[in-house]
Amino acid sequence: MPLPAIPKKRRGRPRNPAPESGLGTVLALERGLVVLQALAREGYLSLTDLSLKIGVPTSTVHRILTTLEKLGFTEINEDTNEWSVGIESFRVGNSYLERTNLIESSRKVMRDLMEATGETANLAIVDGGDVVFISQVESHNPIRAFFRPGTRGYMHASGIGKALLANMLRRDVEKILQNKGCPEFTAKTLTTPAGLFEDLARTRERGWAFDDEERYDGMRCIASCIFNSYGEVVAGISVSGPTVRFPDPMVQIIGPQVAQAAQQVTALIGGKQRGYE
Repeated sequence: MPLPAIPKKRRGRPRNPAPESGLGTVLALERGLVVLQALAREGYLSLTDLSLKIGVPTSTVHRILTTLEKLGFTEINEDTNEWSVGIESFRVGNSYLERTNLIESSRKVMRDLMEATGETANLAIVDGGDVVFISQVESHNPIRAFFRPGTRGYMHASGIGKALLANMLRRDVEKILQNKGCPEFTAKTLTTPAGLFEDLARTRERGWAFDDEERYDGMRCIASCIFNSYGEVVAGISVSGPTVRFPDPMVQIIGPQVAQAAQQVTALIGGKQRGYE
């Protein structure tokens, strides 16, 4: 009697034990977001009602809710046993609104600043210890600075970066420097914490930061900060261009113009000008 054939092993990747919904989407994550969407629409829902609304078993919904609760994205009313979105959901959603409002509100101010100075106007924020450019109005001049939205840079060698650092707590600045360091890009880059803190002190005194060929040879940048309704720094605005068009006398003229533009955007987003401390 012949022996039974040994089944051949399948080549390639094993099947994913966790089912997925659609191409490249994780079912657990998708369900978590559906839960948040349902709570956002309805306001308050019991576990049973939420389960019925989204068509997911109550045991699964409960695991999702408790996981989200740990992270602050949902919360439960102990008296009614009803669930709602948590404060972290608000923070995440509000960050999108703030950024969208920031870009829209700053556009005309940046255009006016570019026309007044003849140089490229930039808008940037802090993310992960980097300065990240999110908007730009380019100069009409053939030689100009260009930062594609999403471009990241070291804060210690950036006009906007230094303006933002000047408005941060010293311990937060020190933490960024410990993580990122002060690498040298040009002969004028501030490569020591002591030199950088001296520069930040001057920035606070005059109300605007000055990048004097510290990132790129032959390029200068002047920047100032934008604040939210709590007086917290949320972004920076700047103008940048070739040093030949930024002689020292022009720097002293453009500095206050950039600071005024930052104040205008602060007012447009309902912010409060805290000033440099």
